[in-house]
Amino acid sequence: MSEHLPYAEVIGDPIAHSKSPDIHNFWLQKLGIEAEYRKTHVKAEELAAYFLQRRADPDWLGCNVTIPHKVAVMDYVTDPGKVGDIIGAMNTVACETGGPLIGTNTDAGGFLAPLQRAGFRGRSACIIGAGGAARALLYALSQVGVSDISIMVRDAAKGQALLDRAGISGKVIDMADPLPPIDLLVNSSPLGMTGKPPLEVDLAPLPANSIVYDIVYAPLDTPLLSQARARGLATIDGLEMLIGQAALAFDIFFDAEAPREYDAELRALLMTQA
Repeated sequence: MSEHLPYAEVIGDPIAHSKSPDIHNFWLQKLGIEAEYRKTHVKAEELAAYFLQRRADPDWLGCNVTIPHKVAVMDYVTDPGKVGDIIGAMNTVACETGGPLIGTNTDAGGFLAPLQRAGFRGRSACIIGAGGAARALLYALSQVGVSDISIMVRDAAKGQALLDRAGISGKVIDMADPLPPIDLLVNSSPLGMTGKPPLEVDLAPLPANSIVYDIVYAPLDTPLLSQARARGLATIDGLEMLIGQAALAFDIFFDAEAPREYDAELRALLMTQA
């Protein structure tokens, strides 16, 4: 790691599993840009000190934000795009020399891209989880005409608050309830992630044309996706969203378009490191 190169990073708790440095550094190398991307473990109680320290570093370009800071980070940034009002969570903070920290969200765009490539035209969906990622996903789905949305959570009040905040008259269902017959199932929770409890859900109620989308990418082949494939359902894995949101953030940090023509090579690299 160089001491005086411009750099961006990803912060979270935990953070060891993050593949974001592999993605951004791959693109930086392909484009010959003299910069780097790191990962830094930041606990909730350390957020204020983290931003205070980084703002004093002239080489710092900003950071991506992952679990569990996507909501809390909004307290430390300016929000010219009204992302806080529209989505209610941020995953990207940009820093311009001498200027304020600017928060935004690339999760929504990164999430939608693989669905659009798959030709998704569904009108019903269920999102598992009600955290920062779920907020971006709920907003994204509402923007492409998905009008029947259920939130599957353990805490019904939290799920209802998510729907109310988004102005969507969806349904809240318990983790023990059967799934509705929906067009799209998305796991936005950390359940199924390495080191986290498993996600236990029965996919039997899903129609044959449903898509199952798991934003967890460690492990890449989650039990949810394996179960979906065993039923012959179409699947989208967490690398799709991860690479998509990273490409949007890359442009923000490094003022260059991510070289997506190398996606196959990048995906192969990330899978060997799974």
